[in-house]
Amino acid sequence: MSDQALPKSYNRVIKILIRYAIALAIFGLLIGISYQESAHKLTYAEAPDGLRLQATLPLALVHGHVFTLGVFLPLALAGALVMGLKAGGSPVGNPMLAVLTWGFLPFVAANIALQLFKGYFILLAVRHGQVDMGAVDAAFLAGSSSLRYILYAFIHSGMGLSLGVFLVGLWRSLGQKD
Repeated sequence: MSDQALPKSYNRVIKILIRYAIALAIFGLLIGISYQESAHKLTYAEAPDGLRLQATLPLALVHGHVFTLGVFLPLALAGALVMGLKAGGSPVGNPMLAVLTWGFLPFVAANIALQLFKGYFILLAVRHGQVDMGAVDAAFLAGSSSLRYILYAFIHSGMGLSLGVFLVGLWRSLGQKD
């Protein structure tokens, strides 16, 4: 397989992964700009250093998560698909490829959306005068800890399971140890 063209299913999935990575790279850059502009609107008079850090850090972390989960990991998975074939493995089946594109990628988007929502929720709460971070945390997602746990569990479990299932499929495609 090393000198042959990629299977059509791989071409489609690799294009999806690359386009996803490009879109999230652009989004990640915009998030970085948005964070900078939003954080500057929280003055030191409104929030001293410790509170300022607590109010801006969740939003600051979104930028890194976008690049790690949405850019680097999809590109690495695209590369792993090609390298697996080049190493003599068999093509990963369509069900595993579907788990990657219709499972993992949407869960990554949901994870990033949740982080972005939480980051802005905290920052805006402090900018509007709430200085008790315990109260801000308690008010997140309408104050429903059950909703928070269900949402976090669903998104993180879905992301982890879909990635794990795909990686097991990729591992199996490599065949037995030489």
